[in-house]
Amino acid sequence: MDTITRTTGGGLARLAGWAQRHRWLAVALWALLLIGVTFTSQLAGSAFHDDNSLPGTESQQVVDLLDKTAQSGASAQIVLKADGGLAANRAPIDTMLDDVRSLPHVRSVTEPTPSPDGRIGYATVTFDAASTDLPYDDIVKFADTAKQAGPVEVALAGDPIERISESGGPAEGAGLLAALVILVFLFRSLLAAGLPVITAVFAVGSTLGVITVVSHFVDIASYTAPLMMLVGFGVGVDYALLIFSRYRTEILAGHDRDAAARRALDTAGRSVLFAGTTVIIALLGLLALGLGGLRGVALSVALTVLMTMLASVTLLPALLSLFGKRLERGIRRHAARRDHGKAWRRLADGVQRRPVAPLAIGLIVLIGLSIPAAGMRLGFADASTDPAGSTTRKAYDLLAEGFGPGFTGPLAIVTEDGDTDALQRKLAATPGIAQVLPPAGRTVLAFPTTSPQDEATAELVTRLRTEVLPTLPGHYLVGGSVAAATDFAGAVANRLPLFVLVVVGLSALLLMVVFRSILIPLKAALLNLLSIGASLGVMTLVFGDGWFGAQPGPIEAFVPVMIFAIVFGLSMDYEVFLVSRMHEEWRRTGDARLAVREGLASTGAVITAAGAIMVLVFGAFLLDPSRMLAQFGLGLAVAVLLDALVIRCLLVPAIMRLLGARAWWLPGWLDRRLPHFALEP
Repeated sequence: MDTITRTTGGGLARLAGWAQRHRWLAVALWALLLIGVTFTSQLAGSAFHDDNSLPGTESQQVVDLLDKTAQSGASAQIVLKADGGLAANRAPIDTMLDDVRSLPHVRSVTEPTPSPDGRIGYATVTFDAASTDLPYDDIVKFADTAKQAGPVEVALAGDPIERISESGGPAEGAGLLAALVILVFLFRSLLAAGLPVITAVFAVGSTLGVITVVSHFVDIASYTAPLMMLVGFGVGVDYALLIFSRYRTEILAGHDRDAAARRALDTAGRSVLFAGTTVIIALLGLLALGLGGLRGVALSVALTVLMTMLASVTLLPALLSLFGKRLERGIRRHAARRDHGKAWRRLADGVQRRPVAPLAIGLIVLIGLSIPAAGMRLGFADASTDPAGSTTRKAYDLLAEGFGPGFTGPLAIVTEDGDTDALQRKLAATPGIAQVLPPAGRTVLAFPTTSPQDEATAELVTRLRTEVLPTLPGHYLVGGSVAAATDFAGAVANRLPLFVLVVVGLSALLLMVVFRSILIPLKAALLNLLSIGASLGVMTLVFGDGWFGAQPGPIEAFVPVMIFAIVFGLSMDYEVFLVSRMHEEWRRTGDARLAVREGLASTGAVITAAGAIMVLVFGAFLLDPSRMLAQFGLGLAVAVLLDALVIRCLLVPAIMRLLGARAWWLPGWLDRRLPHFALEP
């Protein structure tokens, strides 16, 4: 053991030493964990549940009032179309409906309600249990039976149908394959490239099994699993890559394999733990929003990040020990042909010679892309955004064709002390409303002339609440999916300042403790906010305005806050990886300019590779048929791309050059009061 190894004695170095000495045990424990939770989750099945409730809002009050009078249980619609008219095809339709009535868990089936021209109609099927409680096979049997209506075209809609229609796209596999290609290109070794991917698979697979089981006891949204895979694969590969990159550096510096692994864990491993902690803080900051539907998502994704951190500091050292000889030969053979830091030193020198120009260019790009985010419109997805050709999308289109575009998103107006007949007359005379049904108890249903995704429908909700209904005696509440989306957007806007303050404040405080600086946390917070704004701006242009052929419409209401939490945390990752190496050089030499150059030279390649991996993993979700997941993928990919290229390669070196030694300034009185936590041993 060399003298340098003996001085590297931090907790992570000792953990790496344990994993090296017990490498087969470490791998076996992770394998048992993965197999055990996967087997358990397969036996238990999933019970994911979307909870968009917002206690205290007007739309939620309507839901609560209607729930008191409505029968519990899921419902679905059988949508029928016959060009010759439904009346001419009553025999096969009646036979099919009778068959549906005899199926398990079917409580009732209504007679078909025809459209004005008689070509399109729908029958409502009510089940005796919630969608998540219905056996999957029974829902499939219902769908197969409902489609047996002879020459009549049939499409199905409703939560149970959405459940059996869910199918993962090629996103996860395509993202991992792309990550592997980049790693092979970076390391020139399939074995070296495979270790970060294996680490990510173990961590994400284990977490997926855990949240599948936990979904039976805690409300976890249905989109949580693909979202945690999206984030988990990205950060899992990245964290392992950053530790392996430092391991390679230590090998080339002359250390033996075991010492190199311990030093890598005691340096890059600390950065991984700190960076992962900032991601977890950002995700848990979602709890400050008080939005019930996001709590399970935030906790699940935070658990995923935690598992990737643990795998990076326990499983990866064991794998490095198992394959150490072959890895070392490849590292030395590749290093003999290439100087990894030369190009990055030239870039750092070029930026520092004229720092104002790259600073101005970078800020113009980020601010320019952020501007469209000011016009972002939030909403909830419906069947109109389902993949073309799916039965739910066909049902939506048929209902819109037969009954009008607003039929699938009715507004429910409820009153406890008002005149429902006067309410019906007032609504019928209101511009933007196509049809009003007679009162049912204290509720009146009104169908807009525009679709639920149309901005005019959201404006109609606001107009009813502020201008139309206040002119009537009594108190009225407006509910429905569009009203719920409007309330959700308002709740997010009201609580966002607290959320931002918690996340940004805690992350900046952690950076201040680590780097003993005031200006570096401020710089990091501002640049991270700009990258988030730019990603939301691009997402607004594509999915809000319909650029590049995307269907225009509102952004899913909870996507921006989730992207804020995830991107802010991931941006802090790259900040920590880059600035920690600059800090290491600053402490060693006291030369601020040299610290910037060597910091970028040491981390530029790995940050760019890590960013490329995340961009491809996240961008692969644009292939997913879910519009919501495609929005997540685009927003995260754009943010990481801008962060890795514009911010880390241009803005950070330029700002650090302009700040000089002042970048590392911390008042003495504050330095004495802050705890000490170093990323360098």
